Amino acid sequence: MSILTRKYPLWSKGNPVKESLFAFVVVVMVLFFLQPFGISEYEGNKLLLSLAFGVVTFVCGVVLEGLIVVPLQKHVKVWRIWHQASTTLLEVLLIGLCNFLLSCYVFHYPVELSACLELLYWTLIIGVIITILSTMISYQQMMRGQLDTLLEKTTREQEGITVTLHDHRARGDDLSIPLNDLLYIEAQKNNVAVCFIDGDGLLGRKEIQSTLVAVMGEMGDYPNIFQCHRSFVVNLNSITSAKGNSNGYTLELGGGLATIPVSRSFVPKLKSFIS
Repeated sequence: MSILTRKYPLWSKGNPVKESLFAFVVVVMVLFFLQPFGISEYEGNKLLLSLAFGVVTFVCGVVLEGLIVVPLQKHVKVWRIWHQASTTLLEVLLIGLCNFLLSCYVFHYPVELSACLELLYWTLIIGVIITILSTMISYQQMMRGQLDTLLEKTTREQEGITVTLHDHRARGDDLSIPLNDLLYIEAQKNNVAVCFIDGDGLLGRKEIQSTLVAVMGEMGDYPNIFQCHRSFVVNLNSITSAKGNSNGYTLELGGGLATIPVSRSFVPKLKSFIS
């Protein structure tokens, strides 16, 4: 159930009119070209009939968003996945009910409660599947978009910044690199391996005598420098993809130059950065 209580990133939500218009186009195309649900036997203009069902879908979507979803979002402090799933399912049921009434009018079916309940029953079963897929796909796309926006902003702000990591050996050479070129730092016994993008765009690597604790202390002013594992510190600006769940993630850095694990204990902090 924890997934249902996750914050749903509303800031990146699309325009409801555009989304309803897209649904309108999909419904019209499917009904006109595939002609399911007895439409193939309809003797009138099949395009007009398909448009009518499309209009029902469009109007239901816009009305539900305007009268219920948007006002709810203004009053609910934190909009979560279960809120989004519930309103999506409600929209599917509303469209199903209105399409039932339209079908009764077009095909001259009697408006019977038993027939309506049966249609809503099957609509609910199909609607649950649609709701799960729609909500989770939208959630992942929005989280990806939110992460991209945050990282783009942070990367832009940190252009031209060079960081110096100190080698604690008596005659060790400190390492200075542009912050945006840093990929990750890995603990190696008494040393740390600093991995970065070199001048040729390849993976560069240098070991210095230090610890992850010392490194985090030296780079504490940069919130995108994130310890994701007991052995790894990553530069979140370099993430190109993130895959996983509440049990752990893997981060792809530098366009595939490296893949780094995120321990389960560090997942909440990673999510708080993204959210």
